[in-house]
Amino acid sequence: MRPATLAETYERILAGADGDVALAEFLDTFYLTGTAGARLETLRREPPLTGDARLDALAGAVAEYLARQYELPSIPSWAFEPSRYLEHAWHTCSIDSPGMREYLTFSSPAEFASRNIFTEERPLRRARSGLRPQ
Repeated sequence: MRPATLAETYERILAGADGDVALAEFLDTFYLTGTAGARLETLRREPPLTGDARLDALAGAVAEYLARQYELPSIPSWAFEPSRYLEHAWHTCSIDSPGMREYLTFSSPAEFASRNIFTEERPLRRARSGLRPQ
């Protein structure tokens, strides 16, 4: 069963679930949710801190990014807590080259880049997201 909230996703990760799988399952839940209010509810409760600064910052980026992309009525305030930001840059690809780091630095959405997370242009893309490229 897919996690119903981002907080539940992080609870699963803390319990030993694979982070990539848990996040993908949450994104399916989010994208299949029909209304802005219901989508906001999937983000409202703060995910527990994991002790992994990257994962903790990623939760803030995911919440802010999804709220802005789907024009939700608000962004959960927990997403802006200091623990949701990284001190050092994290380039999220497995290819560690100057060119790839430069690409990610310039393509990263603001919600990720402001947290020192550098990723692709549409980082939470899923087959059923319903979000149309602009």
